[in-house]
Amino acid sequence: MTVKYALTAIALSGALGAGPAFAQPAGAVKPAPIKPVEPPTKPVEPVPFEVLRGLANEAAMFAGALDALRTNPFERAHEATPFAGAHLADLAFQDRERTAEERAKMHEVDAKQRDVDARQRERDREARAYDEGMRHIYESRWERAIERFNDVTEMKGTKVDAALYWRAYSQDRLGQRAEALSTIGALTREHQNSRYLQQARALEAEVRRNAGQPVRPQDQADEDLKLMAIAALQNSAPEQAIPMIDKLLQGTASPKLKERALFVLAQSNSAQAREVLKGIAKGNSTPELQSRAITYLGQHGGRESRAVLAEIYSSTSDIDSKKRIIRALAMGGEKDRVLAAAQSEQNPELRAEAVRQLGMHGGHAELSQLYAKETSPEIKKQIISSMAMGGNATRLTEIARTEQDPELRRSAIRGLGMMGTRGGADVLVEIYNAERDPNVKKTVISALGMQNNAAALVAIARKETDSTLKKEIVSRLSHMGNSKVATDYMLEILNGK
Repeated sequence: MTVKYALTAIALSGALGAGPAFAQPAGAVKPAPIKPVEPPTKPVEPVPFEVLRGLANEAAMFAGALDALRTNPFERAHEATPFAGAHLADLAFQDRERTAEERAKMHEVDAKQRDVDARQRERDREARAYDEGMRHIYESRWERAIERFNDVTEMKGTKVDAALYWRAYSQDRLGQRAEALSTIGALTREHQNSRYLQQARALEAEVRRNAGQPVRPQDQADEDLKLMAIAALQNSAPEQAIPMIDKLLQGTASPKLKERALFVLAQSNSAQAREVLKGIAKGNSTPELQSRAITYLGQHGGRESRAVLAEIYSSTSDIDSKKRIIRALAMGGEKDRVLAAAQSEQNPELRAEAVRQLGMHGGHAELSQLYAKETSPEIKKQIISSMAMGGNATRLTEIARTEQDPELRRSAIRGLGMMGTRGGADVLVEIYNAERDPNVKKTVISALGMQNNAAALVAIARKETDSTLKKEIVSRLSHMGNSKVATDYMLEILNGK
């Protein structure tokens, strides 16, 4: 309706510019012959009353406008001009409003994404600083470790309590007892739920015990001797070794010694050792040791240990711990449990991790099953990526040929390109020759270019009649300077063949 009124207004305002020619009749107009109305070929559906009334009103308005125009075209045209301008201005305003709303929505989405990206960058920066600090501790570079942990505390992220503990640890190793006690005090006051509190209390007791004593350079040698003693005791008297290892893990030994002791514990077949390992995996120690314990349970434990991991997964809300458990379960061959996480997990990060682990550990059947049931295009893309990572060319080929969603087809084609197999190249050429969608064809060209498959690209270029696609192929071939096939084809083009 609005468009029709606007066009009418524009036509009326145009009469002003037409002048007398518009008002003067050019001659007698012969009436058009009236043809008889033929019966409809199919029953006409009844028109609703509201629609009929609207059409009648519109016709009346239009008839009135014509009568007025016949009476005094110049006056009516002058009257119509502001109406047309106002109406067009109103339409333009509505368009601007719609555009502004769309832009506002886009800005809102962009702002949210920028916020998410900014938070992720901060987390990454914090993780890098923390990892550097831990590396300095492993290398006994205490001053550098303190610097990096100071950086972490200033970021006020999720690792502040861990950074405070390791800063105090480094300060103690440098003989800075007062500074170490001050740092421990900040940790206990500001992070009362920290998992480092038990370690911090043990460290505080050790710092107070060593107050006034010089730094002991023989600490590293002492730790090496302790580790040798633990390993020997584990072989000769394991029932005595386990309590000693447990005590060491709860104490203030270096992270390197604790990890070695945990490894010795993981090698043990005793039920007592398994219980200590399970306790640490459940979070009865620092996050670093928990991560190691989870990995060892997945690698060295049996189905019972992996059942414990599944139990921990259900009870914890920590995303990083859950990711580690998914990786440990996949490493231990528990594909059913990983598939369950991929199917039912609400957190997109965890679902993506489960899908990735299935691809890395040969879960072809599980990924195919998951793809068939999945409705989210984004998750399906992740599944396709995992299929490519796992080398499942058969399923990727099927998706590339039969998937209805063009974006998913293109993802499968890219996956085949990444795999680089001879059979994959043949499939890509077949898909190209049968395809009509130019975007899908471009993806095939890109996939073949990824494989540096000049022969296949030249073969499809010879048959291609679309100039845009042919340019795309030639562009890909131009980056294959070491290929004789590509060079020969370029010469053909230059020679006009």
